[in-house]
Amino acid sequence: MTSYSIETTSLQKMYGSKLAVEDLTLQVPHGEIFGFLGPNGAGKSTSVKMLLGLVQATRGSARVLAHPPGAADAARRIGFLPEHFRFHEWLQAHELLDLHGRLYGMSAAARRRRVPEVLELVGLAEHARRQLSGFSKGMLQRIGLAQALINEPELVFLDEPTSALDPFGRMLVRNIIRDLKARGTTVFLNSHLLGEVEATCDRVAFIKTGRVIQTMRLDEGHTQITVEFRAAGVSADLLAALENMTGHAVRQAAPVPPGVNGSYPQHYELQLTDEALLPQIAQQALQCGAQLYALTPRRMSLEERFLEIVGKEDSGQ
Repeated sequence: MTSYSIETTSLQKMYGSKLAVEDLTLQVPHGEIFGFLGPNGAGKSTSVKMLLGLVQATRGSARVLAHPPGAADAARRIGFLPEHFRFHEWLQAHELLDLHGRLYGMSAAARRRRVPEVLELVGLAEHARRQLSGFSKGMLQRIGLAQALINEPELVFLDEPTSALDPFGRMLVRNIIRDLKARGTTVFLNSHLLGEVEATCDRVAFIKTGRVIQTMRLDEGHTQITVEFRAAGVSADLLAALENMTGHAVRQAAPVPPGVNGSYPQHYELQLTDEALLPQIAQQALQCGAQLYALTPRRMSLEERFLEIVGKEDSGQ
């Protein structure tokens, strides 16, 4: 039986007459890296606040680490990096982390051990005694991540953890998230940088207008392949044969320039779910008399998947 770090059923949040979250139903297993994706205004931040007990749901139910949101027994085992955070700028880096360790109820010995560990983890060990007022945006982002990990949490909420980081900083965060997974920590990741989500998450949920419209494993999202091929002499018989083989119509990827005849190579696209069909596509093209110049498979990115899913929801399909 699967055990979950987060379970919600029909969570809703109203602010007066404004509906912020309509129907949030989720299950996040222990040890999973879970991406929470949606356009601006989709209800992501409000959903996270409800899970943390910072905002009370209007209706519905939730369990976080087997407790109601906000329960002290769960809160001391949770780490949180909010998107818009403000720290005490007069504190030095090690003082901020020691303060948050005390807020978690960590012993003095545990804090003395843990503060240098997380400073090293986020690449700020040499800045331990530097005031936060002198930190860059990227350094503040990393000290924020350090405070989210100070208590060695079982569950971490990360809201836009790489928004102010350069490519090296984003790589550091990816490695930290992978290390958390290796330790069995659950990570709930909210980010608009879909490449980062794709590189780290096991599973993602797409949220729109305050409700989850689709949840999927990222390896499932890679089963659809776009085949780009360049060929001359493509006949109606070939197009029909490829559609019959794959279940998808061939699309011309670029308009034919004026005055160009059928012997000039043209670009086409075709969708398929089984890469094993590629040799058959090439063979079929040759049998039908086409001249094949290129056949290139390209797996659908998470960004393309996001636009497809949210776009269908927008159009009512």
